[in-house]
Amino acid sequence: MTEEAIRVNRHAGPGEPQPPPPPEPTYAERARTLVSLGRTGTLSTLSRKHPGAPFGSVMPYVPDERGGPLFLISSMAMHTQNLAADPRTSLLVVQPGWEDDPLGGGRVTLMGAAARLAEDERASARAAYLARHPKAQHWVDFQDFAFWRLRAEDVYFVGGFGAMDWVAAGEYGGARPDPLADVAAGIIEHMNRDHPDALRVLAHARAGAPVDEAWVVAVDRLGVRLRLRTDARVHSARIAFPREVRTAEECRAVLAAMLAAARAQLAP
Repeated sequence: MTEEAIRVNRHAGPGEPQPPPPPEPTYAERARTLVSLGRTGTLSTLSRKHPGAPFGSVMPYVPDERGGPLFLISSMAMHTQNLAADPRTSLLVVQPGWEDDPLGGGRVTLMGAAARLAEDERASARAAYLARHPKAQHWVDFQDFAFWRLRAEDVYFVGGFGAMDWVAAGEYGGARPDPLADVAAGIIEHMNRDHPDALRVLAHARAGAPVDEAWVVAVDRLGVRLRLRTDARVHSARIAFPREVRTAEECRAVLAAMLAAARAQLAP
């Protein structure tokens, strides 16, 4: 702490106690959730033709039980030849649905080494991969194709503006995707399309002031994140659920109860 800060603190009053921030999933959980939702990422390998230079490829994948992406790649592909020479690689996965505001959405970079799967792992990898990428059935059994896994040694997560940090590989692998991951997009679409007035009421009650517009940008087991517009100012607010939810039905019930409480709070 600087001498100036010490002087300021010495003469400052106690001030008002600040409430704790609303609970939300850890970065490890959010990274696992994002990877579980993704279908395709950007694979960066080290070029053989231009040593030391990155070589980017569009890469379909499926995560394994610890979030490690599995790839089905041909020995003729340039990225496969690069990996055979140097296994160091990374995969960038971007949150879907944020094409109009790509820096506002989440993204995660998995860094590590890639290796070809052992033969006894192929059957389970094949089933999982085809469940996510059914068109691959036309080439999955070609002799030049094989399954590879990226073992994450470090993870960098960005959850939008002001939310970013490194995540230890062990924390990432031990985390679980959010239980609402598969239904979150539907919840968000439904709330924004059918209940814009309810969202403004909820935002008003929680923010303490009216807002011109409110829409949901994220939902998870612990709460929702709203984007708010008041006059020309656009900002976001995290609103915690009163209890953890694990299904769309539980989320719907909690949001209805929160809205009823917000209307009661704002009633004259």
